[in-house]
Amino acid sequence: MEYRYLGRSGLKISELTYGNWITHASQVGNDVATQCVRAALDVGITSFDTADTYANTAAEVVLGDALASERRESLEIFTKVYWPTGPKGANDGGLSRKHIMESINGSLRRLKTDYVDLYQAHRFDAETPLEETMLAFADVVRSGKALYIGVSEWTADQIRAGRVLADDLGIHLISNQPEYSMLWRVIEDEVVPTSRDLGVSQIVFSPLAQGILTGKYLPGQAPPAGSRATDTNGGADFISRWMKDDVLQRVQGLAPIAAEAGLSLAQLGVAWVLQNQNVASAIIGASRPEQVKENVSAVGVKLDADQLSRIDEVLGDIVNRDATWTSRRAPKGRPPVQPRV
Repeated sequence: MEYRYLGRSGLKISELTYGNWITHASQVGNDVATQCVRAALDVGITSFDTADTYANTAAEVVLGDALASERRESLEIFTKVYWPTGPKGANDGGLSRKHIMESINGSLRRLKTDYVDLYQAHRFDAETPLEETMLAFADVVRSGKALYIGVSEWTADQIRAGRVLADDLGIHLISNQPEYSMLWRVIEDEVVPTSRDLGVSQIVFSPLAQGILTGKYLPGQAPPAGSRATDTNGGADFISRWMKDDVLQRVQGLAPIAAEAGLSLAQLGVAWVLQNQNVASAIIGASRPEQVKENVSAVGVKLDADQLSRIDEVLGDIVNRDATWTSRRAPKGRPPVQPRV
């Protein structure tokens, strides 16, 4: 395993982060989830990402149980707040002071820890003043319940506005967690340059486009039994946008490039996102321990310019580079934040 600094901070995290979105307490049983966490630890992964909304708080419980016997100081544990949890009442979601303060306490209890290394705003809350949100995060940090602050799927302007307020409050906003893969590159034109200027890193999710880039889905054929595309607990919904024959055919065309690099298609996909130096870590999930062990071979791989160019040629126009998708997919509410000058 190799490690990278997270943003302009002194915190190092593993280049692969183990995440339990969709899988824990949903797609796989708790015993298999624990085996996957153990496999992650065995290959040197020290960073673990979850969120209070995953399986309506149950995923945090599973991760907390799986890590309970580990030396806390040897781990970097991340969680997130925004989406509704619990009975989903009027104040059970968003980034109000009330919800943040109540959510951090619940997350710590479920994770069996006194603090998280990174507490992330799971989306931008257009219905709560950003000043209220950032002051609440500052109080969470000052109370010792989180060491650093991050965001997820924020636009470049939102990241800049949040960073300005964080600096004013004397806390460290050091990361953004966006979707990023060979197929989904919407952060490259605006979010990445802005983040680089501000000293903010990306911790990217779905580096394999929900499993599409593993090559296991073949054009004209039904998805394999037990795969995410057959998961009725939500996995099939997330992957459906990629389940098109033209996409699947192009992905198969990456096989010669992967073979030349001595990688599987999955390893090529993970290695590709790690070529971006603004990416501190790629989040991998797993429904089997073997998947964790396979992905670790992507760490430290250097793809040359010719290989990167050929990947672009194979994928062609199926790649989404449209920067507006970050805001288009965001929860709707008040007008977008205006960055401070």
